[in-house]
Amino acid sequence: MHMGAVADMAVTPDQRDFVGDPLRMMLISLEEDSRRPYVIEAGGVAVGVLTLQSGAARLAGWSDDNSVWLLRGFLISSAHQGRGYGTSAAKAAVEEARKLTARLGGGQSGVVLSVNERNPAAQAAYAKAGFVDSGRYLGGDAGPQRTMYRAFRR
Repeated sequence: MHMGAVADMAVTPDQRDFVGDPLRMMLISLEEDSRRPYVIEAGGVAVGVLTLQSGAARLAGWSDDNSVWLLRGFLISSAHQGRGYGTSAAKAAVEEARKLTARLGGGQSGVVLSVNERNPAAQAAYAKAGFVDSGRYLGGDAGPQRTMYRAFRR
């Protein structure tokens, strides 16, 4: 894993309310069996991070924990934003979650996430990746969120 590159990732000042420290997110994900951390690469360079988590979908305002994967800790480093990596990575995360479901037999039907209402760039990237807004969620630390869901393609 590119932990040095992850440690060097930065976000824009207006994103600090929405995302945590990338290295901390990766380290926490490595310690929990329910979490699967990923480094997002483009041309062999680490450009972002994300985590897929099973059994935790209510953290995004979903009605239950186990019917879907939770996409969390997702960010593209500020040096690499605006190039479509977020949309591509969100699509790839859904495909990876589908493969994990098939391999592990978890029965999940798709992927859910929550995104802050004050983060329209992320909302647009998720929508481009096929996520559908499923309503407002008031459980976020940084204010109201939108719950977004994408089903696995059959």
